[in-house]
Order: sequence, then structure tokens, then C-alpha cells
Amino acid sequence: MEYDVIVVGGGPAGMTAALYAARAAKRVLLAEGAGFGGQISHSPRVENYPGVEPQSGSALAAAMADQLAAQEVEFGFAAATGARAVPGGFEVLAEGEAWRGKSLVLAPGMEHRRLGLAGEDGIAGISYCAVCDGAFYKGREVAVVGGGDTALQDALLLADLCGHVTLIHRRGELRGAAALAKRLRSRPNVEFLLNTAVTAFESEAGRLTGLAVKNTADAGTGSLAVDGVFLAVGQTPGTAPFAGFVALDEQGFVLAGEDCRTSRPGVFAAGDCRTKQVRQLATAVGDGAVAGLAASEWAAGAQH
Repeated sequence: MEYDVIVVGGGPAGMTAALYAARAAKRVLLAEGAGFGGQISHSPRVENYPGVEPQSGSALAAAMADQLAAQEVEFGFAAATGARAVPGGFEVLAEGEAWRGKSLVLAPGMEHRRLGLAGEDGIAGISYCAVCDGAFYKGREVAVVGGGDTALQDALLLADLCGHVTLIHRRGELRGAAALAKRLRSRPNVEFLLNTAVTAFESEAGRLTGLAVKNTADAGTGSLAVDGVFLAVGQTPGTAPFAGFVALDEQGFVLAGEDCRTSRPGVFAAGDCRTKQVRQLATAVGDGAVAGLAASEWAAGAQH
């Protein structure tokens, strides 16, 4: 069976691309192996999407999925393992599946690197997005884990909101920009714990109460009481299956501009997986609209 547009990825970017393509009267398949919503589904409360009442990320993702079903978008419940060009279009490979389409939108999103500690996915108070969740900790005690630019920027943002911010980094020197570190060191409510690693999350009734820490230089241990922790230890785009199919940068992001066009004609990239400066729900949805319309035009033969 051949589709006009195949969308890989069920996050906000992918779901928006599928919605726009379906509304353009195209036969659309959305391939997703892990569940709808992507990273937004882990957010306990979304307050920064224009015109939408605050709600959980999972509720927003469910509403978007319902929209797709109403537009008769078809779903392929399997994770894509690769893609290749075939006569007349492309073939997306998945476990036990092979779907053919005239055009393709890559929206596999990205995953925040985790610490790999018990409770990381179930304890309330653990966040990967200071912009999204920082306001919930106004006047409270929080920690940021990481030493790169993202961690420093998160700590600066939180310092304006929270009562006290502790920056925890496993090395003795920060990896982020010196200008950011200088600004952060000037904040009176910011403390640095360098040469320190988080070894466990402490909690009561499913909510974070503190962090167990270990000094990486002398192996000393301790505990830090916090209401929330923001993990900023890196992100990994879900583009590995498409290496060699489209051009990626050194970090694995798809090389694509605001027009969402990739190095391969007929293939478009949307959302967090592409090279861009701002990765937020609103920008993902914007990418999805652009990519969905462009893929629909390609499928109709306008670009052939």
C-alpha cells in the first residue's frame, strides 16, 4: 500500500505534519513506536501554548491524536529502523513492516539524556525543561545537574524564579560559556557543587525531597534537600536510523532550515530533530505545519 505522505514520529511536530497533510486531502501514515506526544507527554503541566488552557502534556497529546483520527490519518505502531529511496518515492522500514510513500517527513524528536537512576521516570519533581516547568518552583529550593550551556542557562532562568539554585557538575570545571558562568556566579542565590555526581533521588509519597550526592574527587557522600531538580546533561536526536539517508550535523541533527527541506528532495524534517536554535512546543508545531504542507505539495507532483 502506498501513501502520499509518511510521517515518522508521533510528537507535536509529527502529529501537526500529519494533520496538515491530511487536511490537504493526502493519504497519510503516521509511524510511531513509543506512543504519542514525544517529550511533551512527560510534562505535568503545559502553560505556554497560545490559546490553550493549562493541561498536562499527555492530555494535549491525546487531543492531538484524536484530531488525527478524525482526519482519517492511518497509524503504524512500530518504530522506524531506516528509510530508503525507491522508484516513485520512499520506503520506511520498521520492525516487520515496510511502508511506501511519495514523500516523507522525519520528526523522530529527541530524548534528554538520563542519569539512569531509580525513580527517574516516576518521581514528581524531576524535570528536563526549566522553561517549561521552572514557574512551578517559584521561591523554592531547586538543583540543576550539568555543566554545559544548557545547564548554565537553566540555572540563570531559575535564579530569577526560585529561592535558591544549586548547580551540580561532576567535573571540576564548567563546560559552558565563560560569560554564562560569570553571570551565574554573580547571583547571590546560586551555589556550585563541582566534582559532584548525583547518585540517587530521595522522595516521599512519590515526590522528590532531595538528592544523594558523591564527591568525584574524594568519594565523600552527602544529601541535598531540594523541591525540584532539572537535568541538563545533554540530548540525543532520534535520527540514528536515518544516518546516510539524509545529511546530519556532528551532533546528529538533520541539516534542514526553516523550510524543513533536507539534503534529499522529497524528504522533510520537523521539530527537535532538525538544526535549530529554539526547541519548544510552539516551534515544533510550526515546523510540522511547514513540513506537512511541503510534503503534500511534493506528493502532488508540484516539485517533480
